[in-house]
Parts: sequence; structure tokens; C-alpha cells
Amino acid sequence: MAINGLNALSNISSPSLFESKTIQNNENKVENFGEYLKSALDKVNDLQMESEALKNDFAAGKTDNIHQVMIAGEKADLALQFTMQIRNKILDAYNEIMRMQI
Repeated sequence: MAINGLNALSNISSPSLFESKTIQNNENKVENFGEYLKSALDKVNDLQMESEALKNDFAAGKTDNIHQVMIAGEKADLALQFTMQIRNKILDAYNEIMRMQI
């Protein structure tokens, strides 16, 4: 029975190299919070519109795939619920900051 050494682990870089690459990538790709929030809301809106279009197609008889309609509806519902929870957390944080005494 042969015992192999740990030579395969020598190819793994040290954690400091990973950190420097991460920092470089983050510096090159700067997006402010407003732009990120707007793009996230646009994605939620797109999911809502897609769900509505599939519901209308199903009601009109253009499609008979109820599974696709239900999945699109659930995706849109979950995205909206998640967005509302994020909004609530942001408002809670804002209210907490406003209650702080200086």
C-alpha cells in the first residue's frame, strides 16, 4: 500500500493572495448603493411583469403549461417578499440612527 504525500496541496495559493485579488476586483468594479438598489428593483419588476404575462397567456389559452405559470408566480412573489424585508430592515436601521443622541 503506497502512501502519497501532500504534494497536491502545494498548488494552493496562500490566503493573502486571495485577499489581494479580491481587493483589486472590488476596486475596479465600484457601484454605488443607489445603482445597485435600482437594478435589483428592476429585476423584481421584470419578474412581476413576466409572471403577469404568463398568467394572461394561460387565461387566454395561449399556453397550457400551468407549472411554468405557477413557478413564475412564486418567483415573483418571493422576490417581492424579499424586497419588502430588505426595505423594512433599511427603515429600521434609519430609524435607529435617527434615535441616536449626539
